[in-house]
Amino acid sequence: MNRSRTPARRWQIAGVGAVAVALVGVGLGVASADESTAPTVNCPAVAGSLGAVPAQAQAEIQRNLALLNTQIAEANKRLITSQGEGGKNFIQNAILGPLKDKRVATINRMATAIGRNAAKPVLNVNALATCSLNQNGGGNAAPEPATVPAGNNAGGNNAGGNNNAGSLPTVNCPDVTGLPAIPAQAAAEVTRNLELLDTQIAEANARIASSVGQGGPAFIQNAILGPLADKRVATLNRIETAIGRNAPKPEGLEKFGTCSLNE
Repeated sequence: MNRSRTPARRWQIAGVGAVAVALVGVGLGVASADESTAPTVNCPAVAGSLGAVPAQAQAEIQRNLALLNTQIAEANKRLITSQGEGGKNFIQNAILGPLKDKRVATINRMATAIGRNAAKPVLNVNALATCSLNQNGGGNAAPEPATVPAGNNAGGNNAGGNNNAGSLPTVNCPDVTGLPAIPAQAAAEVTRNLELLDTQIAEANARIASSVGQGGPAFIQNAILGPLADKRVATLNRIETAIGRNAPKPEGLEKFGTCSLNE
């Protein structure tokens, strides 16, 4: 065995290691540069167009404003991770277009939430939903404020609709408040179930209107409010489960299941 070559080989191995470390450092530098120079989405702020928000809609509006910020953050992340993909229309077709669709749905939900207890705001949804690019990065990743100005409407929560010149009761259901940050993977399912809660309220109010004169004094409780509570609890449980797949599962949403009447 020729031991005279051992020092030389040691130096050779050390040299290779140094080159590898240098290359890793260069790679990290390139990654940082890519992230800093990637474009970012530039979206119009929505909160200022909503006007005063009824107290009954505050929680839902703030939840949807936070969702707009989440959508922007997700789009910016996609811009970084997809650099070099697709052709010249890739960003428009794969990122800005889907982002606009999400924003349209979110903005419309806010207008509907306000309209349940006050005049529904007339919004230029297309303009508010359309985002452009900051080509050199930067920009405001969270343009929406955490709070909105409160209105003075004192109507019942989620009563919905007119009620035959005020002669019929409407259901009065609590707003679903205190939800944690909703993981992106659960956003669509949670939104769908929150909208289902509204549908259930509308159906209950329609049932009250169509069943005038039916049953005895407990008819509304047994035939309308009781089944409505069952439906709401099942829907609220689905919301908990959807969030719990990708984040800590919220508990106790069933407390929002029971509705009363606006006589």
